[in-house]
Amino acid sequence: MATPAPRRKLLGRLSLPERRFVADALRTETVGGVLLLVAAIAALVWANIPAISGGYDSVRSFHIGPASLGLDLSVQHWAADGLLAVFFFVAGIELKRELVAGDLRDAKAAALPVVAALCGMAVPALVYFLVNTLGSGSTAGWAVPTATDIAFALAVLAVIGTSLPSALRAFLLTLAVVDDLFAILIIAVFFTSSINFAALGGAVAGLVLFWFLLRAGVRGWYVYVPLALVIWGLMYNSGVHATIAGVAMGLMLRCTRREGEHHSPGEHIEHLVRPLSAGLAVPLFALFSAGVSLSGGAVAQVFTRPETLGVVLGLVVGKTVGIFGGTWLAARFTRAELSEDLAWPDVLAVATLAGIGFTVSLLIGELAFTEDPVLTDEVKAAVLLGSLIAAVIACVMLKLRDRRYRALTEAEERDEDRDGIPDIYEEGNPDYHLRMARIHEEKAAEHRRRAIALAPAEAPEPQDGAGEATGGSSTRADRPA
Repeated sequence: MATPAPRRKLLGRLSLPERRFVADALRTETVGGVLLLVAAIAALVWANIPAISGGYDSVRSFHIGPASLGLDLSVQHWAADGLLAVFFFVAGIELKRELVAGDLRDAKAAALPVVAALCGMAVPALVYFLVNTLGSGSTAGWAVPTATDIAFALAVLAVIGTSLPSALRAFLLTLAVVDDLFAILIIAVFFTSSINFAALGGAVAGLVLFWFLLRAGVRGWYVYVPLALVIWGLMYNSGVHATIAGVAMGLMLRCTRREGEHHSPGEHIEHLVRPLSAGLAVPLFALFSAGVSLSGGAVAQVFTRPETLGVVLGLVVGKTVGIFGGTWLAARFTRAELSEDLAWPDVLAVATLAGIGFTVSLLIGELAFTEDPVLTDEVKAAVLLGSLIAAVIACVMLKLRDRRYRALTEAEERDEDRDGIPDIYEEGNPDYHLRMARIHEEKAAEHRRRAIALAPAEAPEPQDGAGEATGGSSTRADRPA
């Protein structure tokens, strides 16, 4: 009788190279997420203190740029269309790497995050649609609650001081990458009203030149940065959202390593640009987009107006149900088992954490209700409140399992033989066990030497019963008969 094949593990241990890549990527995202959180709080304070709120509106509505090139934009507009192009450029590189070298290159491994992400976008959109259909609201904002903000989610983890095992962090990162992909498609397809084909043709020609130069091995930022700016400007004037240019260029970079390479060109450029994206571009976007009124009446209206209520419920309920349900369905129909180190409540907590939708949700909110500035601000307030509620619920759930997470994280990072490779990845290597045996033998020998050095010197054996007569310097006299 044939032995049944072992069932595939969901959210199992990452390979060592993948774990290192995820750790490096998330370290930068965490720092950027904290800056993003600070920028969002600064924007809310700036916009809600009467003495300085006028200055906030003046700064973000200030126009700058060459009008002859169609780029006389407000500061807020530059942040949304210009700086976020850097964010989407990094997202394009991440997506390319996942497709050719990460989890998404294997169809079976990709099934879980793709299904979970799709369900995590479809269910919030459905929740929003139902709330607004029943409440006679506008369905134009259906895409607002569909995106997850990985940087903000990691900032929340950093603030509450909890640590997720690498498998859950990688799952959250991959979810966000797939989310970004579909958010890009949504922006390109549903938020392009009119197209200037001449400008679009110029942008496409620029992208072709960009691709050709990459394939020809041409190097130098002084070649690619000016070309990227021209492509971005043409894409903006074409009517297609300018961030699409960033994604397209990111996808063109090579993310596979050749012989002798420690990093592919895509990984190298991502390493250089990610700090600019996470540390400058996204926080500045948050600073000029998150400043909305949070008066008592405005907050109350978030829960009474169908458009804003749909956003809150989409983020808090839709994201959680969609991602958790999609993960469970993937496990059910692929006959995969959850890793023995984790439990389904862990997946539920991460699904809730993914309800933190900030950067892309704010951007889509601006695009969806561009003709109604008041509703735009109300939707932004709904994004902030929905993300806050999701963060609080996720924090409570994660804290309940924090001791278990810390034990898993410590086991993943333990390196007793100090060879730079966590011990958990060397359990099948005989050389590792021989090294550990030598280390423990050396420790045992050192402890024996210390024990001998600390033991009191034994007195000489008494002669002719003198010890018994004197009552007792001999240790024997203290022993029971």
